[in-house]
Amino acid sequence: MVDSEILVESPVIAAIKDERGLGECLKTECQVVFILFGNVCNIGDIVKRVKDGGKRAIVHMDLVNGLSSKEISVDFIKNTTQADGIISTKPMIVKRAKELGLLTIQRFFIIDSIALENSKRQIEIYHPDCVEIMPGIMPKILKDIRAFVNVPVIAGGLLTDKKDVMGALSAGADAISTTNENLWKLQ
Repeated sequence: MVDSEILVESPVIAAIKDERGLGECLKTECQVVFILFGNVCNIGDIVKRVKDGGKRAIVHMDLVNGLSSKEISVDFIKNTTQADGIISTKPMIVKRAKELGLLTIQRFFIIDSIALENSKRQIEIYHPDCVEIMPGIMPKILKDIRAFVNVPVIAGGLLTDKKDVMGALSAGADAISTTNENLWKLQ
């Protein structure tokens, strides 16, 4: 399970978008891996490689080719992989994953005040284990979300250097997720 303790120990989450990234993240000290690619035929193997590397595997349900946006897709991930949890922008996917005992991360794209208010409503209704706020370079919004929730907050998207990482963590994020391999080494 990904909890606030692991995020304190390893606040940089490797977000992988291809096979090359998978190979590179296995060489790092990142303890949590967000899997942002794959399809129904290979997602089990990708998760297995992450788990065999001693890392926690979180599958982004919205980005696995061949999965529908229906809740039954979560059952597929639970029953055919060893994934520790899921990420999704879809509240019903998060709800089903919670019912199945998977770690749930709900991803929100905060593009305006309406999106911010909608995210707060969804958090109140669906109670994800963690929330991921994108883009992750918005300290004011991260502070607002941090004050609103009692679950780990992950900042993701558009983080390009150590200053961005430190800014997100200083604003209240518990961890950051990034596809930028240079930032994976900041542990």
